[in-house]
Amino acid sequence: MVNSMFHKVIKVVPTVDYKVYVYFEDGKIKLFDANELIMKGVFKQLQDKELFVNSCIVMNGTLAWDVSGNSDESSCLDVDPEELYNSWPDVLSD
Repeated sequence: MVNSMFHKVIKVVPTVDYKVYVYFEDGKIKLFDANELIMKGVFKQLQDKELFVNSCIVMNGTLAWDVSGNSDESSCLDVDPEELYNSWPDVLSD
């Protein structure tokens, strides 16, 4: 049985100021501020604004960055969709 309590990301729109509009399947839209995230560990490579914006995708139902450019899940950086849904403010909802 599939747990319907998990929130699924269906669209992401990155900005050049390291923020991402995250659209969820239930109509909620969150604004994720990645400014702190890009200062840590493997996420530091996303300080390159072009990489941050151009590699930002939806993968496996969440916000991810395809840093290798080949849609390889093992080399993507992602953020837990529950963290995005529960810890960031709503922008709009349907």
